[in-house]
Amino acid sequence: MSHICRCAAFIVALALVPAGASAQDASDDFDRLGQINKASIVMLTEAGLVPEPLGATIAAGIAQVVGEQEEPGSRRSSDYLVFEERLVEVAGRGASRLHTGRSRQDIGSTFRRLALREALLATYGALLAPRDALLALAEEHTDTIIPGYTHGVQAQPTSLAHYLLAFAAALERDANRLEEAYARLNRSPLGAAALGTSGFPIDRERLAELLGFGGVLENSYDANHVSSVDSKTELASALAISAIAVGQFSEDVQVQYHDPAPWLLLDRSLTGISSIMPQKRNPIALERLRQVASTVLGDAQTVFLTAHNTSTGMIDYRGADQILETAEKAREMYELYAAVVGGLEVDPARSLAEVDADYATMTEVADTLLRHADIPFREGHHYASELTEYGRSHGKRPKELSAEELLHVYEETYGEPLPVSVDRIREALDPEQMVAGRRGLGGPQPAETRRMLQEGRGRLDASRDWLEDAHAALRDAETALEASFTALAAGAGK
Repeated sequence: MSHICRCAAFIVALALVPAGASAQDASDDFDRLGQINKASIVMLTEAGLVPEPLGATIAAGIAQVVGEQEEPGSRRSSDYLVFEERLVEVAGRGASRLHTGRSRQDIGSTFRRLALREALLATYGALLAPRDALLALAEEHTDTIIPGYTHGVQAQPTSLAHYLLAFAAALERDANRLEEAYARLNRSPLGAAALGTSGFPIDRERLAELLGFGGVLENSYDANHVSSVDSKTELASALAISAIAVGQFSEDVQVQYHDPAPWLLLDRSLTGISSIMPQKRNPIALERLRQVASTVLGDAQTVFLTAHNTSTGMIDYRGADQILETAEKAREMYELYAAVVGGLEVDPARSLAEVDADYATMTEVADTLLRHADIPFREGHHYASELTEYGRSHGKRPKELSAEELLHVYEETYGEPLPVSVDRIREALDPEQMVAGRRGLGGPQPAETRRMLQEGRGRLDASRDWLEDAHAALRDAETALEASFTALAAGAGK
């Protein structure tokens, strides 16, 4: 496929993705209502709140209603009263005993938590791809020297690996936040009824177990009317925090496109050619990444705005649609992030030349005077600053300064000879030497970045294990529920 065709295909694919679009969910609210009903009848029968023969009849009726709604064009309503109407038709008036000790309030709270649980795990899985991509690129560039910036001005040299590991660390924290949010989200409100439980001894712990929850939301008022807000805003907050760092990364790369000879570019398959200016390669994927990150941030704020200044018990603050859309958009963001990182092309010689073009190593000059001549740092800082002013005013880069000039500036500044050899100063002016000579924990020196890379890989593997364990726990709970439900339904008519 030609470059232009590949670009066009990529751009069209992005353009066709509407806000909030994602792959078809594996389940919908009708599926979740079905799971809730199955768990309820199993619990009610086990607890003796529904006689076993009636429990079997209700279970068989639930299975029939669920099966009917698998047909194309079925209504698949998530309203329990709609489900119950059909259930009574197929299983008799006693089937309404399924609703013992329940309300549409706790049913709705439960299927929203089931949906949020699925969305959180899917988003967590999507987050792992850019982490992997950042680590993979960093492994290739532990010795690649790049400029680091503060206040938008070149500050000190670092390595590309060091820079990329910073963004991998941000994604690690995002993953940790999602893990913590999941532990609080994965709690069952079922059995809380409208807000004050009921006069029946509902086994809420058993309901939680059957639906794969890690426990119950104990306070029944909190279960429906308070936790429904902080659970979704906690997830929204984690995604918004993540989107900010993604936006910073995309803007950092975008800045490189201001330079006629950048050291960091996107592979041509991720760019588009201008329709009028043949020389232009527009970084479409990068721009889309920043746009999606901004959308995640904005959508997350909408979750907060729709929840604030509402009294408990109202329905408008408890809906899950907005947070589910935010999570979908976050998954698109992570997919794009991984694609952009995987499509970066690096020119190490050009990045080193950019560092050499300015005076980013002057901290090392001051450190050298302190280290080898016991010159107080502030005095060494003053010499390095004067050396910078001299070099810039004479149109010289650091490595172009002569020995005489290095000596002269010190003598002009302090009225005495330079207390270290010129060779020491020349070593300090070398960005590769400066980066290699760092000693601090978490620094850019190659040995330290390799250590961080190895540990980052280990933590990424741990994240994959966490996700698999979470999915396995849900699969096990679903298998156990289906086994108990099927065994109960099999007794119908006996």
